[in-house]
Amino acid sequence: MDKVSGKLTVFFEEPFWVGVFERVSEGKLSVCKVTFGAEPKDYEVYEFVLKNYYRLQFSPAVATDVKEIGRNPKRVQREVRKQIQNSGIGTKSQQALKLQQEQLKIERKTVSREQREAEKQRQFELKQLKKKEKHRGR
Repeated sequence: MDKVSGKLTVFFEEPFWVGVFERVSEGKLSVCKVTFGAEPKDYEVYEFVLKNYYRLQFSPAVATDVKEIGRNPKRVQREVRKQIQNSGIGTKSQQALKLQQEQLKIERKTVSREQREAEKQRQFELKQLKKKEKHRGR
């Protein structure tokens, strides 16, 4: 049976509060970045996760090491304290977000190129039509 784990990190990235969802499934990490705006309360974050988790667009999966975590409560508490002090996101998460950003950029470029070519073609056809009308009128 495959283990799936998820993690949400909320931090302040000038000028907004940002949440980074990390999902590890089958040894691969996927990440999604969400901008909250004003500092979200705990219940607001929880409500957001409940309502919008399945609508989030995660980045393409990146291979990662999955560590088996011992559930020593004191150690968990220390790790949480350490994560709170370290603002920002891990390098694997950053790589996954960068990959997603690049793919969206490529998609935008192709769409805009198609729109530009379609507009160019429309303008050309319009010019041809005007030429024909001028020619007929002599």
